[in-house]
Amino acid sequence: MRTHHRFPIAPVLALTLISACGDATSSGSAGGNGGNTDGGFQGSIDLTVPDASECDALDRRHCLLPFPSDFFTVGDDQTDTRMRIRLPTSGMPANRDGIAVDPTEWNRNDGFSPGSQIMTYVADVDLARSGAAPIFDIARSLDPTAPIVVLNVETGERVAHWAELDANVQSDANRVLFVRPAVNLAEGQRHIVAMRGLVDETGNTLPASDEFRAYRDRLESTIPAIEARRADMEEIFDHLDAAGVPREDLTLAWDFTVASERNLSERLLHMRDDAFSRLGDAAPSFTVTEIELDLDDRVARRISGTFKVPLYMEAEGVSGARLAYGDDDLPKNTGTYTAAFRCIVPHAAFAGPDGATVRSRPSVYGHGLLGSEREVSAGNVRSMANEHGFVFCATKWIGMSEEDIGNAVGILGNLSGFPTLADRCQQGILNTLFLGRLMIHPEGLGSDEAFQGSDGASVIDPSELFYDGNSQGGIMGGAATAVATDWTRAVLGVTGMNYSILLQRSVDFDTYNAIFGPAYLDELERSLLLVIAQMLWDRGEANGYAHHLTDDPLPGTPAHEVLMHVALGDHQVAQATAAIEARTIGAKIHRPAVTDGRLLDVTPFWGLDPIPTDPYAGSALVIWDSGSPVPPLENLPPREGEDPHEHPRADEQARVQKSEFLRTGGAVVNVCQNAPCMAPR
Repeated sequence: MRTHHRFPIAPVLALTLISACGDATSSGSAGGNGGNTDGGFQGSIDLTVPDASECDALDRRHCLLPFPSDFFTVGDDQTDTRMRIRLPTSGMPANRDGIAVDPTEWNRNDGFSPGSQIMTYVADVDLARSGAAPIFDIARSLDPTAPIVVLNVETGERVAHWAELDANVQSDANRVLFVRPAVNLAEGQRHIVAMRGLVDETGNTLPASDEFRAYRDRLESTIPAIEARRADMEEIFDHLDAAGVPREDLTLAWDFTVASERNLSERLLHMRDDAFSRLGDAAPSFTVTEIELDLDDRVARRISGTFKVPLYMEAEGVSGARLAYGDDDLPKNTGTYTAAFRCIVPHAAFAGPDGATVRSRPSVYGHGLLGSEREVSAGNVRSMANEHGFVFCATKWIGMSEEDIGNAVGILGNLSGFPTLADRCQQGILNTLFLGRLMIHPEGLGSDEAFQGSDGASVIDPSELFYDGNSQGGIMGGAATAVATDWTRAVLGVTGMNYSILLQRSVDFDTYNAIFGPAYLDELERSLLLVIAQMLWDRGEANGYAHHLTDDPLPGTPAHEVLMHVALGDHQVAQATAAIEARTIGAKIHRPAVTDGRLLDVTPFWGLDPIPTDPYAGSALVIWDSGSPVPPLENLPPREGEDPHEHPRADEQARVQKSEFLRTGGAVVNVCQNAPCMAPR
């Protein structure tokens, strides 16, 4: 067990002293120390590595490659992983104005994202000829002879994944190799990535770099920063050898540690617990500002207003503000935030005998990308409310709402501002939790005449609260559900997780890439920046909470059941990201998921067991097919045909399934029988 992680301090000081007498970072041979040595060396090697103390020498294409890597950590006894990230400012990507990303907030983490998209540069590699697992045959990644191995050090188990080259670049010199885990990596645990037997398009085996050979072949250098890492590399080789991956076969290997559960969730959990402690037994304070009657034959009332939430941000929580931290390094209360809400009450709520009030199920609704609470008035939501007796209420996902578009544009030009998005998303999740409490509290919305019938009865049945969200509302709704104490059942519509993989596969990113691309001119660094951003995005989207979304709840949180609806060939939220989420949360899948031959996959939606019973009292994934073309195999968005993103929520049978799930004692019912689920356009 290692007691100290990378970014060596003492060797760097030694290097500084040696440099005073000469350039120790460009070394020749080890002189008379060639051959076997007391340290077990088999020879010496000439290396020229001018920045080995700041940059990872294993991949000379970029300072931060391979990524993620425990090279970019230091020991820290105060964290759960006993380490802390230390990304070097000198190695961070810079925009066209020469401004490097400030790594300060990233360096507060005690590990890397559980959804880390592993990346390195391998010149001339042909993944198909090498036998690397493609997205349509993930099972191949677990073959004993697989050329790419991701190993969980603690369990000794291999991690399923697929490999692909970046299709978003023009130059092969910028085309990084991505290794995408097919299930989120275990929190707080160390992983090793190993590559062997990779070949070019002619079948020639690609050689290891001199820097890696120095470790693999036990060749001594005179570079202190290189030698300081040798013991850790030997440990990596030992673990791989025990897993059946001999060192002599390797062309590259390194390790990284995933952030701990506490590091990923403690900020939001602290905000939640402190805020609800302040609230006590009371209802959140609220004001109804507008009541609109008889919108159509489905909605009897549309009610708008505001409510108060404890604030944990600076600058009154405006877009672009940061979390405020106390002496305990956790968010501190800075006042009160006024959040907006909008609700719809269906005609069904007044359809009792002689117009008596019929209590409806309350559900928080989560809106889509950079939208607002007004989306609760969308046609499909109106239909769901009236057909199945729901009162839906929504608030803005601040951090990623219409209010935040200007800040998002600024971040795309200078990613140093990204912490503002991640911070405000956490306040946005807290706002959503408070809206839920407001919906079911006896002195909450139901106590206001706007939510009462002519008989004075509330239209809201407060016995159980639910959640239903679509698109971004599905992605961020996963995070909100994982920390929710007032609802235990959620529908995540056209959902997925992990923006670092999702964005490049979404047509929605076209608009934002028009700003991001010209700001960051290095093609390789654009992909790298998305992966780096995920380390903070985890705090405000499902990826950072997925391990605890269902049956392994976070402290002070109940277990949850989740129904995921996914559109086959979705142009906006990649179905591959939904499959990762489903595997991570232990969801079952409706099978047959798709018509035979519809996908190129050897096993469509590999790794997901079929729903075992009907009805099924558990979490599930259901694929809805409306005939749109299947997505590309590369990390590119679908562009052909009609976008099916809106189709599942518009389907009557899909709404029936949602309704049967979102009820007390609810379950997943099979509305598609022994066939794939179809959602006609």
